[in-house]
Amino acid sequence: MRIVPTKLISEVQSEFNGAFPFLKLEFFQYNAKDGSNSVRSSGKRIGDYQSVVTDGQLDVYPEMKVSDLEKTLKDKFRLNVQVFRRSGTLWLQTTMTDNWTLKKQNEHGMELSHAPEIPLINRDDPEADAYN
Repeated sequence: MRIVPTKLISEVQSEFNGAFPFLKLEFFQYNAKDGSNSVRSSGKRIGDYQSVVTDGQLDVYPEMKVSDLEKTLKDKFRLNVQVFRRSGTLWLQTTMTDNWTLKKQNEHGMELSHAPEIPLINRDDPEADAYN
């Protein structure tokens, strides 16, 4: 993946999501005044939010740990990012599982998003006790 200051954040997000459909990258801007983070607009360019404008090649591969990807983007490109994993219709931060590989995160997201629904047992149904 090529990271250049003129590239749109949405382009980077699309490339990443194309490789890992159940993961997404969110870009954040750090506010030094109050220590808060705000989500960056995907319509902005990478260079608009880099503290030091840098460009280069970012090799992203399935066996890369989430923490390594986030660290590389921060250290090499001065970008604050967080990987999110799809869980059904929700997107969850992967902070508790940052030591997992991108492949494992993506597979887990696929499993969570395609999990079969568990049928509800009708307690008024006399045959419902057969399931207990």
